[in-house]
Amino acid sequence: MSDKHYDALPKAHTTYANIVKSLLPIGNSDKVSREQLPQATYYVDELHIDQSNLEDYRQICGFADNGKVPITYFSVLSQTLQMNMMVKEPFPFAMLGLVHVDNSVTQYRPIGERETVAMAVKFDNLRDHAQGQQFDFVTTVKANDEVIWEGTSTYLSRSKKPASSKNKKSTPRPVTVKPLVNEEGVHSIFEVPEDIGRRYAFVSGDFNLIHLHPLSARAFGFPKAIAHGMWSKAKCLALMDELPDACTVDVSFKLPIFLPAEVELIAEPVAQLTSPADTCEFGLFSAKNDKPHLAGVIKLQGENQ
Repeated sequence: MSDKHYDALPKAHTTYANIVKSLLPIGNSDKVSREQLPQATYYVDELHIDQSNLEDYRQICGFADNGKVPITYFSVLSQTLQMNMMVKEPFPFAMLGLVHVDNSVTQYRPIGERETVAMAVKFDNLRDHAQGQQFDFVTTVKANDEVIWEGTSTYLSRSKKPASSKNKKSTPRPVTVKPLVNEEGVHSIFEVPEDIGRRYAFVSGDFNLIHLHPLSARAFGFPKAIAHGMWSKAKCLALMDELPDACTVDVSFKLPIFLPAEVELIAEPVAQLTSPADTCEFGLFSAKNDKPHLAGVIKLQGENQ
């Protein structure tokens, strides 16, 4: 196992050369097995939240300045560790080919913006997919050895022929149909500006070229730059009513948001969550043709076992 401990979140520029190299096809891919992921966990033992970055994140996503960490924020912070893991470990896929398809976050209690926490990120759950292979990054955040937040980000590495694997194949993704507006929930139509990818990149550290400019996006097969999936998830949650203190928010990313765009959020009322069996569904759609960009569900979470 190749574990690594950091005193603070690593800066993107410290591994910039390796990140650029990782965007290219792996030259010795025949020596890196696609049958398994690196058995590595990266840690930040004492994570102090950068208050300036947190404030910028709140502003670009629309979260209230209420002294609490937004439920999606640790997903953003963990991406720095994820990038380091992909370039420093024997990672079998090219970073450029990865598609963020699902994200799940669970908050077990409100987290204060000035709390000192410990973060750990690991690879998990490599499995075949009809379009290639999928795997997870699993992030755990603790305070005084108590798990207070967990997140799973699922990525797809596309290939013409999925490699054989002992793991079971992913189940087909459900079709997302635009629902009727729930009058007691949230209905919002808003503009997504052309520069949101560049602005969010400076806040999140995710400078994937498909998000930054139409020219760089076209180089990788996209007609325009596309919005970050985690920005769209955060924006939806910021527009909804205040979330329960302990809850899980699962999201599947559907069709990309080509920038600029006009989108429509349709959400059920958060207030209908009264027991762990209840759900609050929400979705983000194109305001012009009803195509889905995101499908999400919120559930109450009991005390962490």
